[in-house]
Amino acid sequence: MLIKRKEGESVSSLLYRFSKRVQQSGILREAKKRKRHDRPVSRIKRKLSALHRVAKKKETERMKKLGLA
Repeated sequence: MLIKRKEGESVSSLLYRFSKRVQQSGILREAKKRKRHDRPVSRIKRKLSALHRVAKKKETERMKKLGLA
């Protein structure tokens, strides 16, 4: 995207025109969307993670009952 400075144009108005053009083109929206995209996690990894969370929660509750946490 090429924006040329007009004769007698201030830098602030040039920046304003540039940012307006970038907003209208959708470049920023696309970049933000790609930034947040994560690869899908496999079913096995999700299951193992859930099992680990459950085990940690049980262990924490057990420690609280014993007065160690």
